[in-house]
Amino acid sequence: MGKRTAHRWTAPVLASLLLLGGCGLFGNDEAVKEIDPPQETNYVKDGQALQEATGDKKEEKEKAKATETVKRELYLIDKNGFVVPQTVELPKTQAVAKQVLEYLIEDGPVSEILPTGFRAVIPAGTTVLGTKLEKDGTLIADFSPEFKQYKPEDEKRILQAITWTLTQFDNIKRVKIRINGYDQEVMPVNKTPIQDGVSRADGINIEASGVPDITNTHPVTVYFVAQQGDHTYYVPVTRRVPNKEKDNIAAAVNELIQGPDHGSGLVGAFQPDAKLVDAPKYEDGKVTLNFNEGIYGSNKKNVISDVVLNSLVLSLTEQNGVDSVAITVNGKADLVTEDGKPLTKPVTRPQNVNTGAF
Repeated sequence: MGKRTAHRWTAPVLASLLLLGGCGLFGNDEAVKEIDPPQETNYVKDGQALQEATGDKKEEKEKAKATETVKRELYLIDKNGFVVPQTVELPKTQAVAKQVLEYLIEDGPVSEILPTGFRAVIPAGTTVLGTKLEKDGTLIADFSPEFKQYKPEDEKRILQAITWTLTQFDNIKRVKIRINGYDQEVMPVNKTPIQDGVSRADGINIEASGVPDITNTHPVTVYFVAQQGDHTYYVPVTRRVPNKEKDNIAAAVNELIQGPDHGSGLVGAFQPDAKLVDAPKYEDGKVTLNFNEGIYGSNKKNVISDVVLNSLVLSLTEQNGVDSVAITVNGKADLVTEDGKPLTKPVTRPQNVNTGAF
């Protein structure tokens, strides 16, 4: 793989970004206690009160049901051209696959909740004609002919955004495209292959530059950091690693340490001298990583930065069978997070990624 020069923070930017690192990944849902308002007593004729009360309760129930929301991940395009997950609140519905696709359409309902610096991916005016889930987990998405009206450079982004948005649901494994009822073997503009369907294994924001022989490599997806204003967010990037690298967990860690490509707009979270002391250990869904002291993200001993921890957890839990990540330094589990909490237990992947509103 070609030599990369990773973006590294200067001290002020590093300090600022590390302070913000956690807020972009985990949603901090605050519990709010509502104080009951004073009750009013009205005297009305017998029967009238019961009828009105029943009607009011039914109306309130219907309104509450109509305003119920649920968190979903939409894969949108950021200012650097990366396809990035953003967690948003959408109205609760049974037709979840059709709904998330409709929220990927430019000038559609996503316009009201679109984060600053992001844009939708499917051409404006497109209609989602329907979705069909096959028994093997393949979701067929049928679009109107307006789907074809996109720029050639957006083709792979569109396919990746649709695939990764839909495969957030456990029962959807692959995605196929139809246009006006007709199966598509390739995308309509640049002819990117679709064939039997596209999955997360096909990658996202794929880097292939500097790879002389792609046939002797395999993909590994890792998460780097980007910044929009005062907020940070995590960007998945798929790289090709040599087939001689049999341990994908170690490969992912090494790619994170190596950092993003120069000029990509992404930021590397790791110190250049960080490295694994031992081979990763895997048991029952848990990966244990033993680093040297280069894993520390500040001058304070035993402190691991939020962005380093989040990047590791997101990257490794992207791999099949990995549910949690435990970290030690020279064999000792005495790390603490930036807010001073001991990192004594394995960390699992958050349910929602990039929850910060900006």
